[in-house]
Amino acid sequence: MLNEKIGKYRWTICGLIFFATTINYIDRNVISFMKSYFTEHKGWTDGDYSNVEITFKIFYALGMLGAGRIIDKLGTKIGYGVYTFLWSLVGVLTACVNTVLGFQIVRGALGLTESGNFPAAIKSVAEWFPKKERALATGIFNSGANIGAIVTPIAVPWILNNYSWQTAFIATGLLGFIWLILWVILYDKPKNQKRLGAAELTYIESDKDEAVSSVDDGVKVSWFKLLGFKQTWAFVIGKFLTDPIWWFYIFWLPDFFESVYKIKLQAASWPVAAVYIISTIGSVGGGWLPLYLIKKGWPVFKARKTSMLIYAFFVLPIFFALVLGKINMWWAVLVIGIAAAAHQAWSANIFTTVSDMFPKKTTASVTGIGGMFGGLGGIFLSLFVQKQMFVHYRAINQIETAYYIMFAVCALSYLLGWLIMHFLVPKMKRVEV
Repeated sequence: MLNEKIGKYRWTICGLIFFATTINYIDRNVISFMKSYFTEHKGWTDGDYSNVEITFKIFYALGMLGAGRIIDKLGTKIGYGVYTFLWSLVGVLTACVNTVLGFQIVRGALGLTESGNFPAAIKSVAEWFPKKERALATGIFNSGANIGAIVTPIAVPWILNNYSWQTAFIATGLLGFIWLILWVILYDKPKNQKRLGAAELTYIESDKDEAVSSVDDGVKVSWFKLLGFKQTWAFVIGKFLTDPIWWFYIFWLPDFFESVYKIKLQAASWPVAAVYIISTIGSVGGGWLPLYLIKKGWPVFKARKTSMLIYAFFVLPIFFALVLGKINMWWAVLVIGIAAAAHQAWSANIFTTVSDMFPKKTTASVTGIGGMFGGLGGIFLSLFVQKQMFVHYRAINQIETAYYIMFAVCALSYLLGWLIMHFLVPKMKRVEV
C-alpha cells in the first residue's frame, strides 16, 4: 500500500495523458462513422474509404518513426504540446475538404501529427512512474482510446443528424486546444515540478537502474543502433502483428454492424459503443494484473509476459463472433468486446516492455519505431487483405465471409506475437546504451 505521505501528483499527469489519448482517438475515429453517410451522399465505395484509411496509416507509420526522435529531442512538454496542436488544427481543417483526394490529404496530415501521442505518452510515464507502476499508468492512459471510441459513436451520429458532417470535425478538433492549455499549466519533469513533494519525487526515482537517467539525457542513440537489439525487434514484431487488429476495430466495426445486421448508423453506434465500454475494463485491468503479480514477488519480466499470454488467450473467442451473432447480435458484441478488452490489456503491457528494457532517453524513439511497424502492419492488412477482400465479397453479396476471415486473423495474431517475443527475449534483459 502506498504511503499516504507520498503525494499523488503523478496520477494528475496520468490523467492529462488519458485526456490527450481520448482526444487523439476521437479525432481519428470520426471518419469511421461518416462511411455510410459519404457512401450515400458522396458516392464513396469501399475502395474509396479504404484508400482514405490507408493514407492515414501510411503517414501515421512514417510519422511514428520521426515522432519518437523529435520528442526525445524536444522533451516531453514541448513535443507533446506541438503534436497535439498540429493534429487538432488538422482535425478542424478537415471540414474544408469535399473530395476523396482532399480527405486523403488531410487524413494523411492527421496521421503524421497524431503519431506523436504514444511516444510522448510512454516517455511521460517513464519520467513520472517507477517501473512497477508503469503498466497500470499505461493501462489507465491507454483506456483513453476506449473512451474516445465510446464517445465518438454516440456524439458523431447525433451531430451528423442535427448539424452537419463539417461540424463533427470542427467540434472534435477543438478539444485538443482545451487540453493544450492544461498541459502547459500542469506538466513538467518531476525534478522541475514545484507542485511535487520531495517524498513523491524520491518514490518516482526509486528504480536503481534509472538512477543515472539525468546523466545521459540528451545523448543521441541512432535508430540503427536501436534496431541492432533483439529487444527492439521483440517490441516491433509484437506491434506489427497486433496493432492492425485495433485498426480493424476502429475503422470497420461500424460497417460490420451496419452490413451484417442491416441497421442504420444511429442504431449501429450503440453496439460499437458497447464494444469499447467492455474494452475499457481490459485497458485498466491489463495494467493491474502485472502490478499485482510483481507485488506478490514475481520478477517483472515474468509478470509482464504471463499477463500478456493470458490476454492473448482471451482474444480467441472472437473467432466465433459471427456464429454467436446469428443467435443474437449482442452475443457478437460481447465476444468482440472481450477481444478488444484483451487487446487493450495487451497494449498496456507491450508499451511498458519498452521502459522495462530500455533507458528513459530512448523510450520515445523505440516506441516510435514500434509504432511505425504497427502502422505498416495496418497498411499491409488494409491494402492486401481488407481492401481487396471487402470489395470482392460485398460485390458477390457475401460480406459475412470477409468478416469470418478477419475475425480468424484477429484470433490468432496475439498468440503468434507472444511466441515470437518470447523466443527473442525470454527474460526481457535490459539494454545498456
